[in-house]
This record gives sequence, structure tokens and C-alpha cells, in this order.
Amino acid sequence: MPDKRRRQVIVQFLKFNAVGLINTAVDFALFTLLLFWGMGSFGAQAVSYAAGTMNSYIMNKKITFSEQVSAQEQRSNFNISQFIRFAALNAAVLALSLAMLFVLISIAGLHSLASKLIVTTVTVMVNFLGSRKWVFVKKAYAHEDMRG
Repeated sequence: MPDKRRRQVIVQFLKFNAVGLINTAVDFALFTLLLFWGMGSFGAQAVSYAAGTMNSYIMNKKITFSEQVSAQEQRSNFNISQFIRFAALNAAVLALSLAMLFVLISIAGLHSLASKLIVTTVTVMVNFLGSRKWVFVKKAYAHEDMRG
């Protein structure tokens, strides 16, 4: 990989992680507010997690992977097929994280926090690569091709 391309991927990975921190803040802040307003923990978690996920989709599309998305996709905030890929990737990453936690804690006997650290490292990489190579990929549109 040439140096310029390597730098671009590193910058993209750093943006991806910054967006992840913002998503976590959105999730936590909304969860806290909903609890304060009297909503139960499970309902608050469902709403706040969904808000964090939508924030993740929009910010990664507009910021992290903006060069990989067509101009038409960039103008719209929502693309159903892209969002389905995003949701499928996130569901797969969740399943992977649960399976890895089970193996590391129950079978390998590692401490929960050490296991969580390992799982987070792996799943961040899987999520980044899946987002980069499958979710946020540029689609060719005939009318854009005609404009040059």
C-alpha cells in the first residue's frame, strides 16, 4: 500500500473511532435523560441505542466514508439498501462480540475486562473494514456518469 493511501486509511480509521466516541456520548446522554424523565432502563436503552446507531450511520456516511459515497448518496441522509447493510454489519459484529466474550470468559477463563478489551479491539477492526469495504461503497449512477 503506497504511503499516501496508507495515510488516508489511517485518517479514516481515526475518524471512524471519533464518530464511535460521539455515538457513545449520544447513547449515554439520551439514556440518562430518558431515565431522568421516568422511562425504564430497557426502554431507555432501546431508544438511546437506536439514536446512537442512527448517528453512527449518518456521521460515518457524511464524515468518515464521504470519499467512498457517490455525490447522490452524499446529498441524502438515508439510503435504505445502505442502511440495511449497515444494520446487518452491526448485528453481525454484535453476534461476534457475544461469541468471543463467551469463548474468552467461559472457555479460556480470562477476566471479563480483559476479554472485553480483546473483543473491542477485534470488533472495531471488523466493523471498520466492513463499513469501508461493504456498507459505504460508491455506487455508479447512470445520470451522474452522463454529467461527466
